Amino acid sequence: MKKILIIDDNDAVRSTMARILDLAGYATVTAADGNEGLARMRDERPDLIITDIIMPEKEGIETIRSILAERPDAKIMAVSGGGRHGTLDFLSAARKLGAAEVLQKPFEPDELVSRVAHCLDAA
Repeated sequence: MKKILIIDDNDAVRSTMARILDLAGYATVTAADGNEGLARMRDERPDLIITDIIMPEKEGIETIRSILAERPDAKIMAVSGGGRHGTLDFLSAARKLGAAEVLQKPFEPDELVSRVAHCLDAA
């Protein structure tokens, strides 16, 4: 069973994503921010890491950089409802930094499962 780490500061979003992915047959672990996410990554060695971009403490772009510095082969999916702030497109920035997949909030459950499957199937 593939293990997925979900990093999101919003309790409802984090638990909903975990529930959707658990029902789809994945094992999930969660973290409320980037610092906690890095610790969980080290302990759990997930197959995929899903991180929100806009978070307090350690935000998503910084989290992606830290993950890839420790595990260059990590599969990462970035999610964000932040959209554009000025000219910065957060999801495009995440993809340029190494996120294998991106997903705009809000999303449908089947879209989340499909993107996760695609990310895990990519070699």
